[in-house]
Amino acid sequence: MADRQLTTLCDQLKSPTLPYDQASTLLSKAKLLLLQSNALTPSPASPPSLLPLARELLELGALHSIRARNAPAFIRYVDQLEPFYSLPPGHPAAVSGAAVAERNKITGLYLLLLLSQSRYSEFHSELESLATREGGGSAVDVEGDRYLGYPIRLERWLMEGSYDRVWKAMKKGEVPCEEYGVFSEILTTQIRSEIASSSERAYPSLPLSSTKSLLFLDSEGAVVEFAQQRGWAVRDGQIFFPAAGTEAGEEPEKDVSQVAIENVLGYARQLETIV
Repeated sequence: MADRQLTTLCDQLKSPTLPYDQASTLLSKAKLLLLQSNALTPSPASPPSLLPLARELLELGALHSIRARNAPAFIRYVDQLEPFYSLPPGHPAAVSGAAVAERNKITGLYLLLLLSQSRYSEFHSELESLATREGGGSAVDVEGDRYLGYPIRLERWLMEGSYDRVWKAMKKGEVPCEEYGVFSEILTTQIRSEIASSSERAYPSLPLSSTKSLLFLDSEGAVVEFAQQRGWAVRDGQIFFPAAGTEAGEEPEKDVSQVAIENVLGYARQLETIV
């Protein structure tokens, strides 16, 4: 009886367009049935036949939470899934075959969440655990995975200041799946802030048009609004950064910040040429 009910709920939850409130109601019913069947968490008393279905239902819950941008709910599902993902080889419900891809999708989304919240130490701790996870393989295998490799590359480029590569990777069509695109807006805001801080260190001023391209904003009006939020001065078509510049006659040093900005400007100009 529970098997049929859970399968029906699982089929209903597979619709990506299901409203979040309806998904939450179905998930609550599913978790209650799993709890009554001793299958919400793997244990010796759990019916082995229900555990793969339980894992799938929790994964669907995680995906619905991400689509609804409900980070706390997503993290709760990740925590609930960890005992399933840690089952040893040979266990009837151990992750294998096609289920590995879904596990990696959820894990990759969790890595993106940590990245979007600048929780870099937790990000690297999670990466270390992937190397020892059964079926995870070596670091090279993890980075080569469609889902896991994406946040790993983004994190590396962010640390290098290769913002142009991050912009390109976050474009529609470049992300591994729809759910990964949810983080594009969050990371875009984060990267704009980092580029703005680098600009303040690297230049005394920049043309308004260049700043528009640099920050990937849609109009010069949006640049002016952004400048006001940052406390930048705008006059005569130029953005002036506070407390920036060098002594008279002294050339500013081309540090990592300036190189990163030049890379982004070059990429933005290429896009404008194509358009």
